[in-house]
Amino acid sequence: MTKNHVVSLFFCLALLIISKGVATAQSLTVPVNVGVILDKDTWAGKMGLRCISMALNDFYASHGHYKTRLVLNFRDSNRSVVRAALMAQDLLKNVKVQAIIGPVTSMQANFVINLGEHSQVPIISFSATSPSLSSLRSEYFIRATHIDTYQVKAISSLVQAFGWRAVVPVYADTEFGEGVIPFLTDALQEVNARIPYRSVIHPSANDAEIAAELYKLMTMQTRVFVVHMPPDLGSQFFAKANEVGMMSKDYVWIITTGITNHFSMVEPLVNIPMPGVLGVKPHVPRRKRLDHFITRWKWKSRQKNSVDANLSIFGLWAYDATIALAMAVEKVGARHSSYNSTHKHLRDVLASTRLHGLSGDFHIVNGQLRSSAFQIVNIIGNVERVIGFWTEKNGISKGLNFTSRNMYSTSKQNLGTVVWPGETIYAPKGWVIPTNEKKLRVGVPVKDGLISAFVNVTRGSSSSTTVVTGFCIDVFDAVMTALPYNVPYEYVPFVKHNGEMAGDYNELVYQVFLGKFDAVVGDVTILANRSLYVDFTLPYTESGVTMIVPVKDIKEKNAWVFLKPLTWDLWVTSACFFVFIGFFIWILEHKENEDFSGTRAQQIGTSFWFSFSTMVFAHSNPLSLHLNILDKHKLEASFPVTNATLLFFLSFGLCPECRGESGEFVVIIWCFVVLILTQSYTASLTSMLTVRQLEPTFTSVQDLMTKGETIGYPKDSFVLQLLKQFNIDSSKLKEFNVTSDLEVAFSKGSSDGGMAAAFNEIPYLKLFLEKHCSKYALVGPTIKTNGFGFVFPKGSPLVPDVSTAVLSVTEGDKMVQIQKAWFGERTNCPDDASASLASSSLSLNSFWGLFLIVGVASSIALIIFTSTLVFEHRHTLMHFVSEIYGYILAR
Repeated sequence: MTKNHVVSLFFCLALLIISKGVATAQSLTVPVNVGVILDKDTWAGKMGLRCISMALNDFYASHGHYKTRLVLNFRDSNRSVVRAALMAQDLLKNVKVQAIIGPVTSMQANFVINLGEHSQVPIISFSATSPSLSSLRSEYFIRATHIDTYQVKAISSLVQAFGWRAVVPVYADTEFGEGVIPFLTDALQEVNARIPYRSVIHPSANDAEIAAELYKLMTMQTRVFVVHMPPDLGSQFFAKANEVGMMSKDYVWIITTGITNHFSMVEPLVNIPMPGVLGVKPHVPRRKRLDHFITRWKWKSRQKNSVDANLSIFGLWAYDATIALAMAVEKVGARHSSYNSTHKHLRDVLASTRLHGLSGDFHIVNGQLRSSAFQIVNIIGNVERVIGFWTEKNGISKGLNFTSRNMYSTSKQNLGTVVWPGETIYAPKGWVIPTNEKKLRVGVPVKDGLISAFVNVTRGSSSSTTVVTGFCIDVFDAVMTALPYNVPYEYVPFVKHNGEMAGDYNELVYQVFLGKFDAVVGDVTILANRSLYVDFTLPYTESGVTMIVPVKDIKEKNAWVFLKPLTWDLWVTSACFFVFIGFFIWILEHKENEDFSGTRAQQIGTSFWFSFSTMVFAHSNPLSLHLNILDKHKLEASFPVTNATLLFFLSFGLCPECRGESGEFVVIIWCFVVLILTQSYTASLTSMLTVRQLEPTFTSVQDLMTKGETIGYPKDSFVLQLLKQFNIDSSKLKEFNVTSDLEVAFSKGSSDGGMAAAFNEIPYLKLFLEKHCSKYALVGPTIKTNGFGFVFPKGSPLVPDVSTAVLSVTEGDKMVQIQKAWFGERTNCPDDASASLASSSLSLNSFWGLFLIVGVASSIALIIFTSTLVFEHRHTLMHFVSEIYGYILAR
């Protein structure tokens, strides 16, 4: 036998051994029947089946040593809910499958899940996203896809980022479409966005029906739409929206994962015309393994000449779900030889599966695929462009960083440049003036009298036109001008045919709720009960309700008014110092000055006369009168000597005859004090006797109630309800029609059918005081209110922007100009410019420094005098002390 023959024999023997080993290994694997229910004729069904087959081939190619093998039993549901249920029943009863993958739609899955629960067989869906399936509480339902509720937070963050206040959801009239709406509503409410309307599209709607709904949406203010429907219906809907002109400027379209999850990862978007649309979709990290899979997918599609070459995230989830099922079956099969009782164990393993799949971190928690992050995409042409990301931890961000410690953000600055419908990069404001109304109808009240300064309605040259002016009108015009966009509007008086106002202010505000007015402008107070059915802007006037009363002149009505310039403590202190100075001079002078000699009574009289004479002769007599008493020398002067002149001489040593005497030093300082005190007293008394002293007749509600006075309140006003908190007798409350009636009512008084005080809002009362500021005053407590505001319908998108404009106007010079134009200068008082409040009395706090100087000077003079006296009589004093000391020793 040759060498070649030996080699050939050896090779055949080895091949025989290997093939026998493989056959033996295959005979040792355990087949596990698994059902697959998909719609064979749909793109999602074809893609899902192909991904499932590729997953099994890839898995067992790399895990050939596993003892289990999944055997697929495919059933076509043919887009029918009933057929899907029948196919599931066939798989469960006849084939005895251990699990079912599918079906595609949420409606089909609803019935199949019930069958799986009854048979205790896991149902694994990679495309049923409706939240309603979670309410079934089936332990055997494994959702290998994201539930629709995951995306609502991402959508609401987008709405909050751009400041949109109203959103209209557009969804399919199916269980899939309706399931997410309650969760979307809650998420939008959390960011202060409301849903004024819900647009429901039937899944079998034709183009005419869709167009009719689109035209209805065009007549509304809201221009932000969230579209949640299957891709085939979405393609039809957006094609018609593009046709009717709703893919243009000012429109905002946000699509949910119901459409974005079907975007192909292979081919451009050619079937869904959505230029400028925003969307959210699950983030799939691009890895080499995914790129390799996509390459294989393209190669297989070209090999089979398949027209359905699209691959979406549902295909990746189908792939990962199949891998997870194969791993779970192997894990359960390694511990259990019989598969008839392993359904529960298989369910438990599947419910907590985690692997790194094609879609990323494929982590099932409690039977639900966990979400990690969403991409925010912008459709430009037929290409989707990622402009940002959203995560539950960080909100909107430019990139993904799962370890970031940044705060949650909803800032649009974290997004890339967005190309909106109409090929503009400027974000739409989210609303427009409805196309069926040219201008906003702004209702205004109709009032006469002084109150017309706020809103005044007059007839124009023709009977059909009206001219509306006033403070409130000018403020509203300035606010609307300050808006960053133009809003056309017209004023419509709330008036009857006879020219009278058609109701009170509550009825005027209610017209906005009824839709008869788009807004109300006027002296309308912001109240809690009105805010229940309308929205107010920020106030543009001073807030509060207070009391106005007449004032009285108290001049010359007090016989002791001459005591009022000084307070009692200043009077007492001055008197004490007069006595103190007299006593001090007597101590210093009575030994050497013969004017202080005589009896005790004469000495006391002379001392007091000297002290008080400094005040009596302070303005006319020369001070030398007092100095002559002290030093017995006449001050020679060739000119009249006044107090000020003599004090100047004494201070600078120009009176040599007067220096060196302690009494003179004290008198100089005391004269300064007396001069200042008398001048201040004279000025204060003059003011009290010549200037009007105005005083409120009442200062509190308690005073009015105690004396039984009548209190007024404006007719048809909320002020009456506020007054009830004071527990005022209803018989003592009187209403008045307009602010100008106050003067007549006050002149009559409570005893003659008038009133003693009145309550009203501060803007009205200040307007009244502009013409009567010397007759009345605001007193008493100020009841807090919210001021005047502009009225808009509940949830109006104009309110935030108008409120911002109100702040801009009220904080600037424009408001000052408007106030001057209608109310004049606040400092002017046309009735009596000299009127003022009562002058306050002078107190000791203003003069205690002067008295301190006098006291310190007197003390220093006394110390010097005593020291000099002791020094001059030291020998006599020492002799006297010696005698006393000797006398003590002798005792």
